[in-house]
Amino acid sequence: MLDALTRLTTRRPRWVLAIALLAVIGAVVLGSGVADRLRAGQGTEDPSSESALAAEVLEDHFPDSRPNLILLVTAEDGVDDRAAAARGLGLAEGLAYEDGVAGVTSYWQTGSDELKSDDGTRALIAAHVSGDEAEAGEAVARLADRYGGDHGPLSVGVGGQTAVLNDIETTIAEDLVRSEVIALPLTLLILVWVFGSVVSASLPLLVGVVSIIGTNAVLWAIAGFTDVSVFAQNLTIALGLGLSIDYALLMVRRFRAELAAGSDPAGAALTTVRTAGRTVVFSALAISAALAAMLFFPLYFLRSFAYSGVAVVLLAALTSLVVLPAVLTLLGPRVNALDPRRLLRRGAADSPEEAADRRWARLTRTVMGRAPVFALAALALLIAVGLPFLRVEFGMADDRQLPAGVESREVMDTIRTDFGATATGALDVLVHEAPRDTDAGLLDDYAAALSRLDHVGEVRSPLGVHADGEHLRERTPVDALRESEDLAYIQVLPEDGVEDISLESQNLVRDIRAVDTPLEVSVTGQAAAVVDAQAAIAERVPATLAAVVAGMLLLVYLLTGSVLLPLLSVLFNALSLTAMFGAVVWVFQDGNLSGALGFTPTGFIDTALPVLMFCIAFGLSMDYGVFLLSRMREEYDRTGDHRAAVELGLRRTGGIITAAAVALAVVLIVIGASRVTNTMMLGWGVALAVIADATVVRCLLVPSVLRLTGRATWWAPGPLRRFHRAFDAVLGENAAEPGRARAATAPQGPPAPAPAPAPAVPEPLRENAEATRARD
Repeated sequence: MLDALTRLTTRRPRWVLAIALLAVIGAVVLGSGVADRLRAGQGTEDPSSESALAAEVLEDHFPDSRPNLILLVTAEDGVDDRAAAARGLGLAEGLAYEDGVAGVTSYWQTGSDELKSDDGTRALIAAHVSGDEAEAGEAVARLADRYGGDHGPLSVGVGGQTAVLNDIETTIAEDLVRSEVIALPLTLLILVWVFGSVVSASLPLLVGVVSIIGTNAVLWAIAGFTDVSVFAQNLTIALGLGLSIDYALLMVRRFRAELAAGSDPAGAALTTVRTAGRTVVFSALAISAALAAMLFFPLYFLRSFAYSGVAVVLLAALTSLVVLPAVLTLLGPRVNALDPRRLLRRGAADSPEEAADRRWARLTRTVMGRAPVFALAALALLIAVGLPFLRVEFGMADDRQLPAGVESREVMDTIRTDFGATATGALDVLVHEAPRDTDAGLLDDYAAALSRLDHVGEVRSPLGVHADGEHLRERTPVDALRESEDLAYIQVLPEDGVEDISLESQNLVRDIRAVDTPLEVSVTGQAAAVVDAQAAIAERVPATLAAVVAGMLLLVYLLTGSVLLPLLSVLFNALSLTAMFGAVVWVFQDGNLSGALGFTPTGFIDTALPVLMFCIAFGLSMDYGVFLLSRMREEYDRTGDHRAAVELGLRRTGGIITAAAVALAVVLIVIGASRVTNTMMLGWGVALAVIADATVVRCLLVPSVLRLTGRATWWAPGPLRRFHRAFDAVLGENAAEPGRARAATAPQGPPAPAPAPAPAVPEPLRENAEATRARD
C-alpha cells in the first residue's frame, strides 16, 4: 500500500504538487472566515443536563434572571446624588428600549441594596441581550460603544458574561497572531540547526502551513452545523507545526540517509515512505485515536478539540506521505543545500551527526548497563512530580482567565469585591407546575427548607424572602414577577464570602437537589453547571480511557508484533503525564509562579482541561513512542539481537525525538504565552509533558526497562505472529523472522547469512554500530 502511494507521488511529482497547490488555494478561500464561525463561549456545560435545560427555560420565561450584560456605574458623589440618579435612571430606561434587550434591572428602578456597592459610589444596571452567542456578542459590542465611558457625572464600565466572551475572543485572536509571528522564525532556526540545511529545514514548515490551512477549512465546514470553540485554533497551530516537524524530521532524515547510502531520489523516497512513512501512519492513527476520544463527551469545548486535532493530524500525515515525497524526489541531493553549520565546524574531524551518534551511544550503554537504577530513579521522579495532582479541585473558568486591565474583567472583579452574592453567586431553582395561590403552602415550605441549608444567606421566591427557615418579607411587586404561566423560579443567595463556583457553592447545589419536596424542581446557575459538567465527564471517563487504551494496545501490537510492548507503552505514556498534571495543580491551582506568568489563581482547575490535556499529551507521547519502537523493531528484525535493537533504536531516533520535542515545546510555550489562563495552562502543561516524555521516559525509562525484559519484549503467540506478518505484507513490508534480512533489499556492509537492507545512515555510522555490537 505504501509502495503504491510512493510510486504515484514520485513518478508524477509535478502533478502531485500542482493538485496540492490548488487544494491549498481552495482551503485558504474556504477557511479565511473560520474565526467568524467559531464560538467564544466556555463550552464546558453539558447541553442535556438539568442545569442547561433549566437555564433555557429561565431565559425564555424570566429573562431578567439571566443577565448577560452588566453596566457598572460609578458616581464620585454617590449613586444617590440627584444628578447621578437621574442620569442612571435614564441609562437604564434607554437600555430597555434597545433592540434585543430584555429584563433590564437597575438600582435606580428597584432601590435594591444588592445593586449598590458597600461604599455607595457604584451601582449596577443588569440586562439580558437575546439571540444566540454570535448575535448577543455583536449586540453587546454595539451597546458597549454606546453606553460605556463617561455620561455626565457617571462613569460606566461594561461587563457581564457576553462582554467577557467578546474580550476572550479578541484576546485569543491577538495572541494567535503573535504566536504565529514568534513561533515560525524560532522553529525555523531550530530546524536549520538540526538539519544543517536551510532547504531541509523549510520542508517541515511547508507541511505545517498546509496542515493548518487545511484544518481551518475543515473547521469552517464543521462550524456550519455544530458548535466549535474558538480555543480550537490554538491546538490547530500547536499540533499543525509540532506534528509536521515530527513527521518531516523523520522523513527527511531517512531520505537523506538513503541518498548518502547511494540510492537515487526515487528509490530513496520509496524506502523512506516504506520505513519512516510506516511510522508516520501509526503515529497519526495513535494521536487521532487519543484526540477522537473527546467526542465521547457532550461538552462542545472538548469536542471542538477533537475536530481540530484529528483534522490537523491526518492532514499533517497525508501531506508528509504524499506531498513531501514528491518534493523530495524533485529536490534530490539539493535537499542538503545551504548548510550554515559548515562555518562552525571547520577543522572538526566529525560531522554533527557523527558526534551526536557517539553521545547517544554512550548514554544508551550507560542506562542499559545500570538498568535497575535508572528505571527506579525515573519512576520515582515522575511519581514525585505528579503528587500535587492528588489535591486537585475542579471548577469552571470565569472572567479571571482574562488578564488584569481588560474592562470586562475589572467590572466583574469590582462586583465580586464591592457587591453581595446576588450579582455573581445566586443559584436559580426552577419550579415546574408551580402551585397557585390556593395551594402556595408547598412552595412556602420548600423555600423555607432551602433557607435552612448550610451556606445559604436568604431565599427569594414568588412569595417573598426566607432566611433560616423564617418568612422575612411577604410578596412584593418584584417577587411577584417570579411567576410565569405554570412556572416559578426561586433564587438561593449564598452567604457572604461564598463565591459563585467555589467548592461551597458546588456542595450547596448538591444539598439543594437533595431536599425532599413533592414539587418538580430543577437547579441551575454557574455552580450547578460545574456540578453537571463534572458528572458528565466522570460518567464518560471510564469508557474513554478504555477506548484510548484499547486503541493504543492494538496499534502498538500492529507496529511491533509484540504482546508485552503494547502494555509497556501504555504504562510509559501514563507516566509521562504525571509531571504535567502535578505541575498544573502546583502552578495554576495553588498559584505558584502566578506573578511571573501573569495570571490570577482561582484555587481550582477548569473541569474540562485535564481531559483535554490528557488526550493531547497521551497522543504526543505515543507519537514519540512509535518513533522509537518502530526503529527498534526494524533493528530487531534485521539482527535478532534484542540489546543491539534497543541501543541502535535509541541511537537512531534519540536525536530525532529530542529535536522534535524541543521544536514542539517551543511552539507550545509560545502558545502558552497567551494572556488567557486556560490557553496558558494548556500550552505550558503539554510542553512540560512533551519534554518529560522525550527525556526522562524515552531516554531513561524505556531503555532501562527493555534491558530488564530482554527477548521476552518481542514475544507473541504463534497465531498473533502470523497475523502480524500478513498485516506487514499489506503495508508493503516483506515480513521476516527476527535476525533475517529482507530479501527485497540489496546487502550493505559485511556479509550476512541473508541479504540485509540498505542502511538508514551514512556508512561510518553503520560501521560504528557494528563495532559496538561486536564489542558488547
